[in-house]
Amino acid sequence: MSFLNDLINSENDEVLREELQERLDIVSHKIKFMDKVPVVCLDTNNMQNLLLTEEINAAGGVFTADVLGAVYIIYYQEGKSLNDLMREVPSLIDAEWPAVKNGRIVLLNDNADKQRNPSNAVSLIEDFAEMLHPGYFIFGYEGDKWIRFGV
Repeated sequence: MSFLNDLINSENDEVLREELQERLDIVSHKIKFMDKVPVVCLDTNNMQNLLLTEEINAAGGVFTADVLGAVYIIYYQEGKSLNDLMREVPSLIDAEWPAVKNGRIVLLNDNADKQRNPSNAVSLIEDFAEMLHPGYFIFGYEGDKWIRFGV
């Protein structure tokens, strides 16, 4: 998590920096004894999207390249809204994938403020923690920033 420490330490506002560290510590503490969740992140060409790997790992996921070994499939494409993804993803998924069979497809909105800054990174980690560990985290952005997608 050194990238996160560096990112949080780059925040000039000391109060905000402490708040972000506290939020990150809450997630880290809760997932400490949980099993890592295999996750594959795909774009709208069904190609691996490695952009969010560190945030997924910080939220208790472990990035996998094997869609058949993934417990969750997260679709994320730069420049695509949830509406865009809802139109495009159904034609991309294979009903035989275990994550599809278990209803564990997630669509992640590309917000205009996705730049990698401390606040956005911590918020994204909270989102991933809520996605990957339902019932343990409720941050309230499901439906706005991301949705569970069933077929």
